Amino acid sequence: MPETRTFRADPADEGLRIDSFLQGQMEESRSGIQRWIKEGQVTLNGRPCKASQRLRPGDEIDVTPLAPPAMDLVAEDLPLSVVFEDESLVVVDKPAGMVVHPGAGNHTGTLVNALLYHFERISRGGTIRPGIVHRLDKGTSGLLVVAKTDRAHDHLARQFKDRLVTKLYLCLVHGRIESEGGEIDLPVGRHATRRTRMSTRSRSARPALTRYRVVRRFPEFSYLEVTLHTGRTHQIRAHLEHIGHPVVGDPVYCANRKPSGGDSPSGRLIGQLKRQFLHASILGFAHPVTGVAQRFESPLARDLATMLEFLES
Repeated sequence: MPETRTFRADPADEGLRIDSFLQGQMEESRSGIQRWIKEGQVTLNGRPCKASQRLRPGDEIDVTPLAPPAMDLVAEDLPLSVVFEDESLVVVDKPAGMVVHPGAGNHTGTLVNALLYHFERISRGGTIRPGIVHRLDKGTSGLLVVAKTDRAHDHLARQFKDRLVTKLYLCLVHGRIESEGGEIDLPVGRHATRRTRMSTRSRSARPALTRYRVVRRFPEFSYLEVTLHTGRTHQIRAHLEHIGHPVVGDPVYCANRKPSGGDSPSGRLIGQLKRQFLHASILGFAHPVTGVAQRFESPLARDLATMLEFLES
């Protein structure tokens, strides 16, 4: 049975529709949340509610998620870079362009489809997310841990929830950051009107903490190491946009941002990048069975390394 989750509306949530509020709190589409409400899986202060009801401070919302509609998962012989494997888990190096699990518009070609082909045993992890403990955006490359057993899945999921996992990313951002590094401690939630974006000003935002260190500076760019201390959707991308340094090549958060002289060699190279310059480089966690600390590192993906080499030349 799915676990019931309870949320409490803050003063900042006053007047927000219940479905909009829950979309900001949970990784679920608005239509999915509306289905839960219609099926009686959501209560407001202990009573059935409508998606359009408006919240007041102190309101308590209980949610028991429904399983997503059945979807036939197809095992596909897709290339998969395995960094580590044992009886409990697999660490893979996901390429940019691969969606992690099936969903609307992506029933095939995902990491899950590849996992089902390459491994006999994968944790349940939900109807369409077997093995998936955490995710990377489609355009982000790098390390991701997959659970083979339900025990491993539960243990790893708790580590992510308790913020015990090391997650370090490499990224290139627009603009020259003169400080040695910094911290962005701002909540992140679904944008009120642009539903493919996240925002630091969302009324349904949740706490999010990102720390960054400048590794190298270029005239128009900064190369950063970024450490995630929470795991909100698009957290790095939304946080860096907020401080005026969006990730290079990001199709959502800096679609109109180009280096000065858009027809310059660097401008043309960005145009050829086809995705955000963001790579999950280091992943560390305690092994779910032995408790031994695990640390994995992935070199910068080839397309990103090529751009960095050009800037350094």
